[in-house]
Amino acid sequence: MTRTRLGVAVMALLLALYLVVVALYAVRLVGDPLPVVQAMGWALIVLPLIGGWALIAEIRFGFAAERLAGLLEAEGGLPDDTLPATASGRLDRERADELFLRYRAEVEADEKPWQNWFRLALAYDAARDRRRARWATREAIRRERGSRR
Repeated sequence: MTRTRLGVAVMALLLALYLVVVALYAVRLVGDPLPVVQAMGWALIVLPLIGGWALIAEIRFGFAAERLAGLLEAEGGLPDDTLPATASGRLDRERADELFLRYRAEVEADEKPWQNWFRLALAYDAARDRRRARWATREAIRRERGSRR
C-alpha cells in the first residue's frame, strides 16, 4: 500500500468514526423531551448522511482516477513532460502555457478519447490548478465509462 493510499485510508477511517459519533449524538438529542433539542438532533442527523455521501464520492473519484492513470500508463500514453520551476518552486508559466496549449489542442482536435482529457487533467494538476484538474479528470472518467458501453 502506497503512502498516499495509507494516508487516505487513515483519514477516511477518522472521518467515518467522526460521522458515527455525530450520528449517535444526534439520536440522543432526538430522544430528548425538549422540541428545540429534538430539532437540533434531526438537523444533526443530516450532517453524517451528507458527510458519508461526500466521503464515498471522493473515494470513488480517487479510485477511478487511479485506474485511468494505470490504463494510460499501460498504453504508454502518460505525458513525460515536466514543468520547470524557479528556485522558489513557482512554475515557469511560459513553459506551462505551452503544455496547456498542446494538451488543450489534443482535446479540441478530438474530444472523444478519455486519454486526451486525462492528459489535460495531469497538466492542470502539475500546474497546481486543482479545480480544473478535477474537472478534466471527471470528464475523462465519464468518457472512459461511456467508451466501455
